Amino acid sequence: MKRFREQVAEKGFLLSALASSSITLAILVFMVFMGMPLMREGGFFPLLLKSWNPYQGSYGIYPMIVGTGVISLLSLLFAFPLSLGTSFLVATIAPKTVSRVLRRVIEMMTGIPTVIYGFVGIFLLVPLVRELFQRGAGMCVLTASLVLGIMITPTMTLFFCDSFDRIPRSFLDAADALGAGRTQKLLYVMLPCARKGMLNGVILALGRAVGDTLIALMLAGNAVRVPETVLDPARTLTAHIALVIAADYESPEFRSIFTCGVVLYFFTMVVTFLVRYVSLVEDKNG
Repeated sequence: MKRFREQVAEKGFLLSALASSSITLAILVFMVFMGMPLMREGGFFPLLLKSWNPYQGSYGIYPMIVGTGVISLLSLLFAFPLSLGTSFLVATIAPKTVSRVLRRVIEMMTGIPTVIYGFVGIFLLVPLVRELFQRGAGMCVLTASLVLGIMITPTMTLFFCDSFDRIPRSFLDAADALGAGRTQKLLYVMLPCARKGMLNGVILALGRAVGDTLIALMLAGNAVRVPETVLDPARTLTAHIALVIAADYESPEFRSIFTCGVVLYFFTMVVTFLVRYVSLVEDKNG
């Protein structure tokens, strides 16, 4: 009877894995099929390098790709030092009671809806950026990146904390015995030992930043052009998909959003494989 249950469980897990893989592949096939008329007419790679100008028959998504990359990387640049400092405080410096409270607060922040971050950004950060720099409406790359960085900080912080918690206590005791200060312990013991988990956290946080829609839609300005400075408005791939779906259907503009979907799909796939590769390399070296 026990063996029978094990076989049923194995078959169930196998079917679940096959179903998940099939659905993921079907989504890719669907996006390619829906975007094929436009891709066949202009070519897939030319669409990635052209500008967006529907009135002249140009449906390239290059400005959106640049906008997505700039906003996502800038948000990661803002979030990384904040996440590192917070995780070091929670894992090492703060007393256990304070550490538990901070960890619960950070976990709660991961569940806050994205639209809440967007509203806070509109009513607090947008006026501040507008008055501080005296340029534009305040809805720009900088504003979206700051709010997006705050949004992904809890995710990175939890990954960093978990990585620090897995460091053998003997390593930290040895550093204390050698007279290492807190900064030395962080730089020479904790960061080298926790780099695998931290890198996974950075990669997954970047994936979340790229896939976010509402913050870019509400705060980036949605200008379909390549931003020259962080104070210029921009549009991301996800925001472009949302705006086109809301305004059009069965047109070349509508078909172009499937090219955006394919790009986002492949980016997600690259992030997933990169996390797996980092894990395998670390396991092999460790």
